[in-house]
Amino acid sequence: MRILIGVGFLIAGVVSAYGQAEKLPADIHPDSLNRFPVVNREQMDENGKKAYDLNRRGGATVQLTGPAPITLQSPGVSEPLRRLNDYLRRKDSILGNALTEPTILVAAREFDQQYVWGAHEPAALKAGVGQPVIDVIKYGKDVTGLGEKETVIIRMGRQLFREHKLSSDIFAKAVDLFGRQGTVEMVVLMGDYTLNALLLDAADQRLPADRKALLPPR
Repeated sequence: MRILIGVGFLIAGVVSAYGQAEKLPADIHPDSLNRFPVVNREQMDENGKKAYDLNRRGGATVQLTGPAPITLQSPGVSEPLRRLNDYLRRKDSILGNALTEPTILVAAREFDQQYVWGAHEPAALKAGVGQPVIDVIKYGKDVTGLGEKETVIIRMGRQLFREHKLSSDIFAKAVDLFGRQGTVEMVVLMGDYTLNALLLDAADQRLPADRKALLPPR
């Protein structure tokens, strides 16, 4: 009975993309808050367990919500994606958090991806990204007055997502500021979070009750 009551509170407490309490649709699992059930490590084969362990990030278990547990539905997909994300954000990328976080936010804003934005606005602030930079991305403002690097990141992302091309001048400026390797990694990072956005949208991922919706509708 207590378990049923707890699940009932979880269903009642989930928030929509705009921060409003809502009842879960019939195809949303109350533990994952999306259309996919939570994957249990004990039920996976050796390759699956390897992918699962890679996604633990030092914890005893994988988090229940978000793109990482969704990818565990296909361990062969999950493992290389986790290694790519770890490379771009945590290990050997030459960009650093002060550049990766606004890059991720641009992708999240262009896809209006509430779950990703909610995780990475606080991460951006922690990485030293200024609130004015975040607000330009969040509210679709003009980049006038921002630093040179932030301006190029935002202009590059907006042009790629909206026009599906990149002008010669923005490309040249990106290479000048970030180098050829940095430019490639920045574009791949945008693609990585585009993929995350598609997974989250396909799964209809809902925000947990303790996660505040930070991205306003456009």
